[in-house]
Amino acid sequence: MPKTKFLSAAIPEIGFLRLKQILGDPKADPPIPAIIPVSRTAWYEGMKTGKYPKPAKFGPRTSLWDVEEIRALLKH
Repeated sequence: MPKTKFLSAAIPEIGFLRLKQILGDPKADPPIPAIIPVSRTAWYEGMKTGKYPKPAKFGPRTSLWDVEEIRALLKH
C-alpha cells in the first residue's frame, strides 16, 4: 500500500487539521508523521499560487485546514 493512502486513511473523514498535522512534527512526543511532506515555506508558497488550500481562520492566531480539502489534494 502506498504511504499516501495509509496516511490519508489515518486522518478523519470530516473536521479540520492544524498545520503540524499536515506537514508533520518530528519533535513532538510521539512524532507526528507528515501527510504532505513539504516545508512550511513551500506550503505557504503553494497556498499563494493555489497549489495548496487556504485555511479557515478560527481566531487571530488559529488557522485550520478542512480535512476534505486535504483529502482532495491527496487524490490528485
